[in-house]
Amino acid sequence: MELGKPDVALFLRYLGGGGAERVMLNLARGLLDEGLKVDLVLGQAWGPHLEKIPSEIRVINLDSAQAWQIVFALRKYLQTEQPKALLSALHYANEIAIWAKRLGGISTRIIVSEHNTFSQAIQQTSRSKQLLLPWFVRYFYPWADSIVAVSKGAAEDLAQSTGLMGDFPIQTIYNPVITPELRQKAQEPLDHPWFQPGEPPVILGVGKLETQKDFPTLIKAFAQVRQTQAARLVILGWGPDRDRLETLIQDLNLSQDVALLGYIDNPYPYMAQAAVFVLSSRWEGLPTVLIEAMTVGTPVISTNCKSGAAEILADGQYGCLVPIGDSTTMAQAILQILAGNSPKIDPAWLEQFSQTRATQEYLKILLPQS
Repeated sequence: MELGKPDVALFLRYLGGGGAERVMLNLARGLLDEGLKVDLVLGQAWGPHLEKIPSEIRVINLDSAQAWQIVFALRKYLQTEQPKALLSALHYANEIAIWAKRLGGISTRIIVSEHNTFSQAIQQTSRSKQLLLPWFVRYFYPWADSIVAVSKGAAEDLAQSTGLMGDFPIQTIYNPVITPELRQKAQEPLDHPWFQPGEPPVILGVGKLETQKDFPTLIKAFAQVRQTQAARLVILGWGPDRDRLETLIQDLNLSQDVALLGYIDNPYPYMAQAAVFVLSSRWEGLPTVLIEAMTVGTPVISTNCKSGAAEILADGQYGCLVPIGDSTTMAQAILQILAGNSPKIDPAWLEQFSQTRATQEYLKILLPQS
């Protein structure tokens, strides 16, 4: 291999603050540990995770905003640098990667990855996108060398909602969530008065403040918990629904006991010191934060949403599954955990979500001849 040529490229339109972006960085670190040269290719080099990129990874800024511009910029990158494989994540990065190879006559293996429950996610888009996106997936994804979904539920949903069933195999690879750094970061000091000894227990939620995460149900559940015992609710994350959530908190007279702390660079001390972690999502792909909370030893509750939560919790063996949008059942589950009723989690079960395991699984499809 020529000096400086990458073995593998990872491609995103930008490096936002979501779970998929964290997953791609964890995978990049895993590939580095395997001795590979890795490029991180971005349509535009912006986002809260930029400063977390390891120095050994070369960042390629295509500096293009429009999808068609990124297609041609990525094609030029692939023709010039010739990585053996490129892994893309999220719409429309997947379609862009496929077209860049198609238009360039390039030998690079293209692997596209789906990080959400497709049928649910597209319901939040425009009517035209709801019609076009399944068509794009049905006809363009088979041009890729491989399709990956981050959970079995997400894989089944993608096949059923786009008509890919039986035509092209979709592989499931769980996300590389558990890293050595996670547990180290969880031990860092937490300078927040609600987490000090003698304070009421803290219920924690983490995620973008948007419809998918359904934080109103969590806030309403907390209001019911507060009728029974002293407690506090902390939500970490940023997003368009912040004003609506603040209004709900005020309407329920919870302003003294609920804190929306915004985006936190290191959420793991909050997870480790919370009394219970709650995922209130309406849908997911494979909820990274649920795995992270379990890893640091915090009891968890999750909606039984599509997809991934039931897989992570072994259908309720390692945490409580509650119906979507049901604040009363969620409140009852929270009270059960605050009363000391929570299952123990087998460390061997969590190993399937480790950086090492996921890296090995991705290597099988990125570099199958290696």
